[in-house]
Amino acid sequence: MTMKKNNSAETDKENLRLPAEWENHEATWIGWPHNKEDWPGKIEIIQWVYGEIVSKISQKEKVRIIVNSKAHEEQAKKVLQLAEIKLKNIEFYILPTNRGWLRDSGPAFVLADSKIKQVSFGFNAWAKYDNWKKDVKVPAMISEWRKLKETEVFYNNKRVVLEGGSIDGNGSGTLLTTEECLLDKKIQVRNPGFAKADYEKVFDEYLGVKKVIWLGKGIAGDDTHGHVDDLCRFVNANTVVLVQENDKKEKNYKPLNENRERLQGAKTADGQKLNTVYLPMPSPIVFDGMRLPASYANFYISNNAVLVPTFNDPNDRIALGILSELFEDRQVIGVHSVDLVWGLGTIHCLTHEQAAAPVKKK
Repeated sequence: MTMKKNNSAETDKENLRLPAEWENHEATWIGWPHNKEDWPGKIEIIQWVYGEIVSKISQKEKVRIIVNSKAHEEQAKKVLQLAEIKLKNIEFYILPTNRGWLRDSGPAFVLADSKIKQVSFGFNAWAKYDNWKKDVKVPAMISEWRKLKETEVFYNNKRVVLEGGSIDGNGSGTLLTTEECLLDKKIQVRNPGFAKADYEKVFDEYLGVKKVIWLGKGIAGDDTHGHVDDLCRFVNANTVVLVQENDKKEKNYKPLNENRERLQGAKTADGQKLNTVYLPMPSPIVFDGMRLPASYANFYISNNAVLVPTFNDPNDRIALGILSELFEDRQVIGVHSVDLVWGLGTIHCLTHEQAAAPVKKK
């Protein structure tokens, strides 16, 4: 295994750990929306949804917003100011992008010997779209802007492609992912020829992951072909939430039940039995004949709140109640996402946490 901007011998000496999302953030990165094809006829409405998300997150951490231009920045500021959102915790960075889904195009922020290091995977627009050459520049620019040590991920001298939404970690060496996303050999193939062992070596060396829990398929309507952040998420070191479908006629019923079976008896890297809490699914949402990936699992854990997508569905209340019991230290807030999900993603897809380095004890 070889690396760029850092050699493996140096990495071997580092104590690497991928922090859990609920650990303290220095900031949250987002990309202000601009691609009208993602939200046909709704781009103006979507800006207000982003404004609501920024409002909640910025109360307890910085929000770093990537914009296409100075004019785009002014447009974002106008929305935020009209919504009476204070700008003192908000920073803007100019970089033209294809889209704003920073969960996937942005880098991972890893603790290396108690310092934050940036780990940058390759990005190819989910092996589906051809307009990604601007988005692929995001990690290098974040490294330059924030003066972060960056490691680009290579395996057998080839760049490894991976989106942030395809993995979810517990902060203690255990990772969730799906076979559908990472191992499919015909549809949206990220890394041709990769097997489980190859990914596990990459996750170990670059993210400090010692145990990978492999689920099967993701939810219906997910154009990423199986991202785990619409399916199953860690909420503490040994507990996950898994979405479930009770309607046997529904497309999600069989694959979600199979994932439930896979988690039975699963253990974390330190040998703890994995606890599973079940989240409902909202009723199917369809736009222009296309199933959309509506899921309560696509929540985002900020320093002060858990932002949960809601869909004008009776199960909204149930999902919020379940998550409120699991996150007693944070306010659980529903964010109306019927329009947002038209872009084939919701809150977790558009946010990316930058972990804070631990405070040194005197």
